[in-house]
Amino acid sequence: MHGLINRSLQCFLRDTFGAAAWHAIADAAGVSAKGFEPMLRYDDGITLRLLAAAGAHLDLPRDSLLEDLGTYLVSHPNREGLRRLLRFGGVTFEDFLHSIDDLPGRARLAVADLDLPQLELADHGEGRFDVTLRGPHPEFAPVLVGVLRAMADDYGALVLLDHAGARGTGPERAEVVTVELLDQGFSAGRSFELAGQG
Repeated sequence: MHGLINRSLQCFLRDTFGAAAWHAIADAAGVSAKGFEPMLRYDDGITLRLLAAAGAHLDLPRDSLLEDLGTYLVSHPNREGLRRLLRFGGVTFEDFLHSIDDLPGRARLAVADLDLPQLELADHGEGRFDVTLRGPHPEFAPVLVGVLRAMADDYGALVLLDHAGARGTGPERAEVVTVELLDQGFSAGRSFELAGQG
């Protein structure tokens, strides 16, 4: 697992639940409370242990933690850079959805060896979409649900999201998130400008 992913999980746990919770979770997972170097690679088992320890300590299901992580990555003030990267996907939430296929490639422009799942959008018309995750770690689909929920809020769109689950097995396994766009202009959303701080 890329250290940037582990570091994001560490920051989410510390910023959301406090330093004491982070220290207890790190200890239970057998990792240093100093955390992770963003540019190193770690064994996938470390990430899975960390998630299990966090779920046990906080009494939360793993999918709920992952969804909250996705929301944190977009909405927390410490993550403004990622929000800006995502907002370059378009002027509206629907524009953003249509650019989601390019997201892993855009992320690799910033971090060349960051291996994210491949994202594929299917537009079924009338505001109904499927986003399919393939490749490394499709089981992290709840993170995408959290990201999409936070981005919808950011754009001021009203959406229904559902993690529809897995399709296929082994290397062919994919996870599907359904999106129903009910109202693209439901609220004002957060301000954003291409230049400067939005």
